[in-house]
Amino acid sequence: MSWLYLAVAILFEIVGTSAMKMSDGMTRLAPAAVVVLCYGVAFVLLAKALRSIEVGIAYAIWSAAGTAAIAAIGVLVFGESLTVMKVVGIALIVAGVISLHVANGAA
Repeated sequence: MSWLYLAVAILFEIVGTSAMKMSDGMTRLAPAAVVVLCYGVAFVLLAKALRSIEVGIAYAIWSAAGTAAIAAIGVLVFGESLTVMKVVGIALIVAGVISLHVANGAA
């Protein structure tokens, strides 16, 4: 169940971060409210996941999945650029998460 909590927490974090982009510096009320709500839910679910997932592993997965998803959303939804260095950076983040799993014996 902890892995499900983590997965749903990541989804809420992604929605919250996307809404943050749309909030125009937190000056638009509706997207700003979505940010606060989504981040609140995300952190509650992350806390539940941390009951049985090591904090280093959970946070690495949280940040890697969120970073990769937001980078893709930035390109696909917000028209941001995709460069080779961005792709390499995301690949390195994912490689780091995999190495943490392997070092922890979880893979």
